[in-house]
Amino acid sequence: MKKIIIALSIAFSFAIPSIAFADQAACEAKAVSKDGKPLYGAAKDASIKKCMGSAAADNSCEAKAVSKDGKPLYGAAKAASIKKCEGGK
Repeated sequence: MKKIIIALSIAFSFAIPSIAFADQAACEAKAVSKDGKPLYGAAKDASIKKCMGSAAADNSCEAKAVSKDGKPLYGAAKAASIKKCEGGK
């Protein structure tokens, strides 16, 4: 059993950076100006940084705390949703 846990933790350690790399590649593809031309330099860096930040926020439990009809939850309902999302920590 211990060997399985070690093998899984090694597998996940390699999977996480590849997911982050995929997100960055997607953000680089979105780094275009309003007229559709690719961005360069500081503008490209800022666009990628903004995209990566919003990608991380989209995956957060707080962003997922919405009702069935898509409206944000508040108060105890929001707290319960976040706690459930985080695994009951």
